[in-house]
Amino acid sequence: MLRAACIVCRGMVNKHVVKEAKSPLQKLYAHTDHRFPRINIWRPLPSSSGRCYSSLSRLPLRRSRLLPVSLAFQTQRNFWVARLASRLLKLRYLVLGSAVGGGYTAKKTFDQWKEMFPDLSEYKWIVPDFVWELDEHINFDKLSKALPDSEALAKLLPDFEKLGESFSLLKEWLSSGHNLVSEVIGPSDLLLLLGPGGETAFKATDSQSFESSDKQYKKATDKEKVDQLQEELLQTQLKYQRILERLEKENKDLRKLLLQKDDKGIHHRKLKKSLIDMYSEVLDILSDYDASYNTQDHLPRVIVVGDQSAGKTSVLEMIAQARIFPRGSGEMMTRSPVKVTLSEGPHHVAMFKDSSREFDLTKEADLAALRDEIEVRMRKSVKNGQTVSPETISLSVKGPGIQRMVLVDLPGVISTVTSGMAPDTKETIFSISKAYMQNPNAIILCIQDGSVDAERSIVTDLVSQMDPQGRRTIFVLTKVDLAEKNVASPSRIQQIIEGKLFPMKALGYFAVVTGKGNSSESIDSIKDYEEEFFQGSSLLKKGMLKAHQVTTKNLSLAVSDCFWKMVRASVEQQADAFKATRFNLETEWKNNYPRLRELDRSELFEKAKNEILDEVISLTQVTPKHWEEILQKTLWERVSTHVIENIYLPAAQTMNSGTFNTTVDIKLKQWTDKQLPNKAVEVAWETLQQEFSRFMTEQKGKEHDDIFDKLKEAVKEESIKRHKWNEQAEDSLRVIQHNALEDRSISDKQQWDAAIHFMEDTLKSRLKDTESVIRDMVGPDWRERWLSWISRNLEQNTRNETKNELEKMLKVNEDHPAYLASDEVTTVRKNLETRGVEVDPVLIKDTWHQVYRRHFLKTALGHCNLCRRGFYYYQRHFVDSELECNDVVLFWRIQRMLGITANTLRQQLTNSEVRRLEKNVKEVLEDFAEDNDKKVNMLTGKRVQLAEDLKKVREIQEKLEAFIEALHQEK
Repeated sequence: MLRAACIVCRGMVNKHVVKEAKSPLQKLYAHTDHRFPRINIWRPLPSSSGRCYSSLSRLPLRRSRLLPVSLAFQTQRNFWVARLASRLLKLRYLVLGSAVGGGYTAKKTFDQWKEMFPDLSEYKWIVPDFVWELDEHINFDKLSKALPDSEALAKLLPDFEKLGESFSLLKEWLSSGHNLVSEVIGPSDLLLLLGPGGETAFKATDSQSFESSDKQYKKATDKEKVDQLQEELLQTQLKYQRILERLEKENKDLRKLLLQKDDKGIHHRKLKKSLIDMYSEVLDILSDYDASYNTQDHLPRVIVVGDQSAGKTSVLEMIAQARIFPRGSGEMMTRSPVKVTLSEGPHHVAMFKDSSREFDLTKEADLAALRDEIEVRMRKSVKNGQTVSPETISLSVKGPGIQRMVLVDLPGVISTVTSGMAPDTKETIFSISKAYMQNPNAIILCIQDGSVDAERSIVTDLVSQMDPQGRRTIFVLTKVDLAEKNVASPSRIQQIIEGKLFPMKALGYFAVVTGKGNSSESIDSIKDYEEEFFQGSSLLKKGMLKAHQVTTKNLSLAVSDCFWKMVRASVEQQADAFKATRFNLETEWKNNYPRLRELDRSELFEKAKNEILDEVISLTQVTPKHWEEILQKTLWERVSTHVIENIYLPAAQTMNSGTFNTTVDIKLKQWTDKQLPNKAVEVAWETLQQEFSRFMTEQKGKEHDDIFDKLKEAVKEESIKRHKWNEQAEDSLRVIQHNALEDRSISDKQQWDAAIHFMEDTLKSRLKDTESVIRDMVGPDWRERWLSWISRNLEQNTRNETKNELEKMLKVNEDHPAYLASDEVTTVRKNLETRGVEVDPVLIKDTWHQVYRRHFLKTALGHCNLCRRGFYYYQRHFVDSELECNDVVLFWRIQRMLGITANTLRQQLTNSEVRRLEKNVKEVLEDFAEDNDKKVNMLTGKRVQLAEDLKKVREIQEKLEAFIEALHQEK
């Protein structure tokens, strides 16, 4: 189109052209009569120039004002030929100007769309190979030569040279008229395309040859002509805008089609991650590695800040093209930072960083579920007693036509802490905002509510502190529709957009409308309302706002462009910084741990997990004999006191063997029914815990790593807490124990001797314990007093006197029953009083209990020795014998029950309980593996932290290098 325009212009040059003329249209009137002064028509540049990718598809043009042109007075002449020529020339120039302007606009649009169009070099395989080989079979040079040249094409156009000569003759005939130049260029904006800046496209050739003699007629018709011409020009521009919209839609559909084919995996190709996804992964790793955002994290991201309810979230939703955030009426909804990674994709979906679920943003049900999930995550991140949290929620949104960038939505800045909020909420929000904005490469998207007084803004002061020069700030004025209605002076809005009202500076200023305030509005309806508002807005018509400063679409394009410029300018510097950090950490590791592998916390946990499971399996390697010995010994220690005190001693007080056996049977039955099975299970469970603890805590020489001790202890405690013995074990055990205790048949001498030995060891152990108790009661004997210079206290002297008095009583009556009668207590007390010892009856009974126990145990030991040779009499049921060894039979029954119980418990342990414990340990380890806080608490130390830092820095550096490589390829 431009080439054709140039050819036309060359044909218009006549023989009288001036060499200094600057444009073909200027040359048309270069032959000037110097008798008249030259007309210099000055027109100001329009206040805004439309961008070809503006969303204002139906935005009306500003009508240009006709500027008065001062012409010298001449004699009035009116000819119909002149009028007809003026009309023809005007129409001709309008068509020519529209063609040239349309061609220029189309070319500019094409170039911009060409830059926005994706690199399709990866999709060459879609086009058949023969298309790329056409130049080998077809000579395109011959084809181009066969086409008509520029001169031949110029012949098809009218002869403008002759028209110029005719016009010169008409000029001499006319003595009066109106300025044709002003009629042609006055109502249109074509001079911006055809003429140089600040000068008119047409030069008057004779300034005094066209003065009107009929001013009243001119005034009546001039306005109508201007309106008609401007309407024609507006229709032409709207036509080109509709073409641009169609091209934009076709481009979007084509990109979606290509992305869908990639998504399906044509030819099973493995697609690379998108550039923005690679960058977002780096930011996610950094957020885990350096939550405080210190000087190491200077990677760009777009920080969305603003006062509460200023419309931050709504702006972000318009950029993401979906209502994805929770909303409320005036209350705080954003309680923690939300990082949103925007990228282009075939389907409009959203996904959390730590989840595989995709939310379809075209379905209202999925949108509601996404909003609920974001709200739940925010509330979980807020600790008890707090209102906001610094923990970041990471979300990615993909969809057709979405601009690629990373935004962080921060909690709204508040001026007052209301009821229900934590007292430090205001300070916490300020600290979170400053932590993000102090990043020198972060782009600050400052959101200001246009419907409230500018003096009430808090965020502008905060932004001006963090970015005083405004080198990375973009200012957004929201709710402009309400502002236009409520603000008395519209120029105040112009001052805000021009950066003259607030003290802060910014890279750019934008005005947007994010809906009518209805939470149920869809994104499409909001876009339509926004475009409709700005089409009819007086702010735009009067030049207070420029076309490229309005709508969220233009805002999104500007923010994305600024974001990627910042990324390209800073990412390599950040990669170098992490490379230096990695070198320092590797050097520190080599110096401190030269012979150890660099295992991070997760790798150490896996190693500890394997060791713990090996130790649990070691329980199955314990021999049955070891299990039974431990179980039998522990069970007897647990029940021996009950057997001696509640069964043996009461039965031994009886007068004959029949009564002894009856008493023993009754008490054994009661014991078996109520206590013994439960005690046995408790003993087995404690034994399992002890063995498990022994395997977990014992050191394995040089291979032992004390870094796992804390984790093993926690796993052991949690596994034991979760483990419960099989409830049916007690019932089966009760039957077995009852049957074992009912058996009184000692089959051979070996069993008899084993019972004697068991009884003797038990009685000796009890006697030793009793002697120790008595010694503590009466104090040291005379040897210790003389050799160790230890004396008795008053209570010990009293007990010693009481013991001596009671021993005299037992010597008199060795068959004394186990309990003292009241008169015997009185006798002992009076005897002691006669020797000057005051004693309490309770002390007498307490001392008697230990004295009698010692006497009974000594007597029982003597009887046990007599029964060593009593197996022969036992076989004859002690007929014709004064020796009775029923107590030996009792201990044999107890011993046999202990052996059978230990065997049963060992089988339960090895067959089921050890496996159940192993299962519990695995569950605990799986739970600990998912709980990162527990791993951090259990695996600590400089070695672990250094390995963690090394892993993170390496991962960040590698991903940054991969991102930089992909970024260079995209250029």
